[in-house]
Amino acid sequence: MILKRTINKDEIKDLPKTIFPGRIHVIQSEMETIKAVAYLQSQPILGIDSETRPSFTKGQSHKVALLQISSDECCFLFRLNMMGLIQPLIDLLENPNIIKVGLSLKDDFMMLHKRAPFNQKNCVELQDYVRQFGIQDKSLQKIYGILFKEKISKSQRLSNWEADVLSDGQKQYAATDAWACLNIYNLLQELKRTGDYEVENLPSPEEEIITNSPATANK
Repeated sequence: MILKRTINKDEIKDLPKTIFPGRIHVIQSEMETIKAVAYLQSQPILGIDSETRPSFTKGQSHKVALLQISSDECCFLFRLNMMGLIQPLIDLLENPNIIKVGLSLKDDFMMLHKRAPFNQKNCVELQDYVRQFGIQDKSLQKIYGILFKEKISKSQRLSNWEADVLSDGQKQYAATDAWACLNIYNLLQELKRTGDYEVENLPSPEEEIITNSPATANK
């Protein structure tokens, strides 16, 4: 497998769209959370992400509305705006035996800490992890495009995550983001185990100049 170091927006635009293929469960009560976490605690690796209602007014901000946690088969959307960051979820985030994979985790945890204090353990930041494979891009959409030749839609990013009922589009978007983090990690772990990959060589500055020169532009 040849790994590109970077991918541009035009290349991503032409890729087929990916969506989470598993089951999505919306969780908005403590009893539902207990059941969901019992399942998640049995998984060795989870993908995580969060969503916050966007603010379009200067000085206004919102707390995290949604915490999405995904296995390969199921994604649970915990509606924190309805029930808060309760103890079963804290226990899961603090479990040192489960790997939690995400992107921009520092930002996610900074926002989650505003809901409740906890000490997250065994977390993998994909922006750091992909560097050992030569990947220079840092956005989830670009990393996923490089590895899977598919694109993650961002159309729901600025929607209202505190809505009374989440739309199907919102649920699919949220689940796909968390699952994509897990999918990326699983593939990179497999490539690391097999060594079956090469990093694409970037042209040297001299080659870049020659390639983009007027003399070669029409060839």
